[in-house]
Amino acid sequence: MDIKHPYLLFLGDAADQLAAKTAQGIKDWRPDWCIGQLRLPGCKADLKLPDLTIEEARAKGAKTVIIGVANRGGVFAPSWVAVMLDALGAGMDLASGLHNKLTDIPAVAAKSKELGRQLFDVRHPKGDFPIATGAKRPGKRLLAVGTDCSIGKMYTALALEKEMLKRGRKASFRATGQTGIFIAGSGVSIDAVVADFISGAVETLAPANDPDHWDLVEGQGSLFHPSYAGVTMGLIHGSQADALVLCHEPTRKHMRGLPHYPLPDLKDCMALNLKAAQLVNPAVKFVAASINTSGLSPAEGDAYLAKVEKEIGLPAVDPVRTGVGRIVDQLW
Repeated sequence: MDIKHPYLLFLGDAADQLAAKTAQGIKDWRPDWCIGQLRLPGCKADLKLPDLTIEEARAKGAKTVIIGVANRGGVFAPSWVAVMLDALGAGMDLASGLHNKLTDIPAVAAKSKELGRQLFDVRHPKGDFPIATGAKRPGKRLLAVGTDCSIGKMYTALALEKEMLKRGRKASFRATGQTGIFIAGSGVSIDAVVADFISGAVETLAPANDPDHWDLVEGQGSLFHPSYAGVTMGLIHGSQADALVLCHEPTRKHMRGLPHYPLPDLKDCMALNLKAAQLVNPAVKFVAASINTSGLSPAEGDAYLAKVEKEIGLPAVDPVRTGVGRIVDQLW
């Protein structure tokens, strides 16, 4: 997928700020791509962007309207369809990360075909992917892995891209989830790829590159999560990572959604990920830990980072509080 920006972020009638978390992530990481927001009556979310109509957004250069709200069940509200049709009529594309498809809305599908506009259902990858080969390819790749899902892997990869580009290094964030795709403007929603082709899709997403270029691959799931370990394994093998970063959130009591599964020990988690990654790159190594300490006080967070650093013998950072510079220092 290759989604054109600038974006107009559609918040619909979001019931609260959390319901607009997809749009919030885009605004936080790609503010220069965001022309404004479009809210319907009753919307309780606000990104502090200019409120624009379709016509105003188009006049300012918007190329894609992003459905940036996530509601219960991931469905399109009937009241949104008129906005979608107006956007297509104004010459803009549409993109959505909801479970339901834009292409399954008859009026929207018909109008996009009539006008030659694109519909991006980022949870549903288009096109065919090859079977992975595991063949060595030039360029360098870093993969964020974790003790659990929804633990900071995307945020870590994005923070690394930002820091590396600031230092004048060659780096690209490679998105593997719907929010990451909107932030990057391209990518593959890897959890929607047929299992046999997951690794091949990642090889395509992070292809051969300059010897000094780093692809920063967004991780998904965890090898220790019974629900999502399969996606994680495909990412590990397809990315053929040179460097791994361990992501962890210390206040978690159990695996997300699974109260009967505790989080793994950090060293056990590193050992299993490293063993899996060595299949396609025997030289792979962990370079750091990225810890989300937002649930701790600053003093507690600092103490926990120091504890992890001593335990694993590698830098431990919080990408928000301390930044990721010490991780970049480890990359060759």
